[in-house]
Amino acid sequence: MSQSQTPQVTVQQYTFGKQVLVEIDAHPHASNNWPVVYILSDKKTKSAYVGETTNAKSRLSTHLKDKKKQKLTTAALVSSTKFNKSAALDIEASLIRYLAGDGNLKPINSNLGGAIDHNYYQKNELYREIFQETWDNLRRIGLVQRSLESIDNSDVFKYSPYKTLSADQRESLIGILTALLDDRVKTLLVEGGAGTGKSVLAIFLFKLLHSDLDDIQLREFSDDGVKLRELVTRFKERFPEPRMALVVPMSSFRSTLKRAFSQIAGLSAKMVIGPAELARQHYDVVLVDEAHRLRQRKNLGSYFGRFDAVCKELGMDAGTASEVDWVLAQSTKSVFFYDENQSIKPSDADSGVFKQLKKQPTTQQQMLLSQFRVNAGNSYSQFISDLLRVALGETEVFRSKQYELKVFDRIDDLIATIEDRNEKQGLSRLVAGFSWPWVSKNNPQLFDIQIENTALQWNRTNNDWINSDNAVKEVGCIHTTQGYDLNYAGVIFGHEIKFDPDRQEIIIDVDRYFDKNGKTAIDDPAQLKQYILNIYQTILMRGIRGTFIYACDPALRAYLKQHIPTHQQVQPPAADNVVELKPFVNAVPLYNLDVAAGAFSDLQMAEVADWVAVPPTQPIDETYFACRVIGESMNRIIPNGATCLFRKDPGGSRNGKIVLVELTNLRDQESGYGYTIKEYQSIKTEDDDGFHHQIIRLKPRSSDPSIAAIELTAQDDAEFHVVGVFEGVLDDG
Repeated sequence: MSQSQTPQVTVQQYTFGKQVLVEIDAHPHASNNWPVVYILSDKKTKSAYVGETTNAKSRLSTHLKDKKKQKLTTAALVSSTKFNKSAALDIEASLIRYLAGDGNLKPINSNLGGAIDHNYYQKNELYREIFQETWDNLRRIGLVQRSLESIDNSDVFKYSPYKTLSADQRESLIGILTALLDDRVKTLLVEGGAGTGKSVLAIFLFKLLHSDLDDIQLREFSDDGVKLRELVTRFKERFPEPRMALVVPMSSFRSTLKRAFSQIAGLSAKMVIGPAELARQHYDVVLVDEAHRLRQRKNLGSYFGRFDAVCKELGMDAGTASEVDWVLAQSTKSVFFYDENQSIKPSDADSGVFKQLKKQPTTQQQMLLSQFRVNAGNSYSQFISDLLRVALGETEVFRSKQYELKVFDRIDDLIATIEDRNEKQGLSRLVAGFSWPWVSKNNPQLFDIQIENTALQWNRTNNDWINSDNAVKEVGCIHTTQGYDLNYAGVIFGHEIKFDPDRQEIIIDVDRYFDKNGKTAIDDPAQLKQYILNIYQTILMRGIRGTFIYACDPALRAYLKQHIPTHQQVQPPAADNVVELKPFVNAVPLYNLDVAAGAFSDLQMAEVADWVAVPPTQPIDETYFACRVIGESMNRIIPNGATCLFRKDPGGSRNGKIVLVELTNLRDQESGYGYTIKEYQSIKTEDDDGFHHQIIRLKPRSSDPSIAAIELTAQDDAEFHVVGVFEGVLDDG
């Protein structure tokens, strides 16, 4: 919201106690039975409860009698003349979801799934803006810390149980609970393709079964809510303290889900385990996410010893057993979330094991059909399947207004596009097939991948690579991306996969495939081809907003271009197309400052040196200005030498924002000021007089891990303040 706009939302804080029932009589909305949303919180316990009501006094009075909620210490009332019942429910649900993703406070709500995902008048054009304003207000008063955009890209948010479930997810949830209570059923096999929300469903079920029955609200289930509550009641009667585990075969994805569980009230990281940990105890219920990645005794490398030890401990023959057998042996009830088309190597449990499991009279099957990840939905997943099977019509081309799918002729253009999307949207990564050996694993000075004149390296880490600092400059693989979401994926088809135009089929060059554990002991070329096609199908399903493709094989690239639009290079404007600069219309003042993207710069006096153009889409006023940034400490966002646009600091919360900070040496104010640009983080302390800055941490965003943050304290013999907030790069320099 710009300073010229009238605020649409007010957030008023109260001490949560009996006195609040008197104080809210003066509140213009709460006192008149107008819809309000409220947040009860306690910063010491990091707990929060979110609700909505048209009778604030009655609702808060009820909460003051509740054993859990009466321990909360602050009440924040969110109100607006624009609120109606539908909007209040929607904002309540959104606040629960985003509070869980922010991590500053843990919601103790059991409003699982939030509100029904329905439309109402002006939902998109007005209420999204109102929610953004609400969130900004909450950041200002310190209840939340992170921007909505950064939360959208976080794993904790993506795997939150407060998400709205699709219709078939809701149906499947009821089916799973019914089966868990059916003595005739021991095993459930829930099948669904990549992006159908299997992980979210598993986490939702965990949260549901670990919530107090009195707190559970199931608005989104509508008519099924009564049935679901009955099933949960019966489950809790049978298993008052259920021993449950979520088994995740892949270590990287397991670490991510552990982190997500640790941020959800009622859940803990200990509930997420690897297959070998099943040997420690017997469970009432075991859920297996990515069950197609459970292993058998093939190509296990260093894991052979652990595999054999677990089999011995469980009394199984290591030569014939698989991790599927471990799950069945160590659980009273087991739920496998499975996709045969995501099995990618010989060590994965054979599909025949799951086929035999389906035939057992104690096994039930369910299907998830809705595409939850990619914006293009089921049509995209079907298109990719047909594309890789060469089953599309000769003239069939993918078109979507909701999804970007392009083939690139030059690898440099693909890389530049991914870096651009990462800067603008975040979570955009390059991913490739195993067509190059990993030589940089032992020598980080070497490059692994050479395409045209471009040299690249594989991922430096296997653990949570997607969220690692230098990921945008590296290339991931199936093992570091399976199970994860990206905003945009840049997929590189390597030299191991080609197209034969005469036979009109995709072919595999075994000698150019360098995953040793992925091809050793495979005698059937068709089996290896299927594994490799599964890899590409899986990584082509990572991008939520778009997928960009480069194929090393020219014939394969030509085949892809037959069905996918080709990326068109944007031509730079003609040099003689000179636009007259008009102050604060299409240009802002350029100050003669060289701002240090490192330590504070030498002392400088700021003066207007020139005027610099801004993009026509950038609204400006007299609060905007520009200056040059020097150094590498912000190079993930701001290149060395870039001219950047700033807006004079409007006040409010700056946490997570990139800011221009001015430092004045108190002993020599005549000499000018030192400047730096960093991401702002304020660490505060609280005493009887309120909150105080203890440390201002100015954080770098650099590909160089040796660059440290600058910490400023009240004891520094200096004076500093935020001059402006970073709005974007105008010129890379």
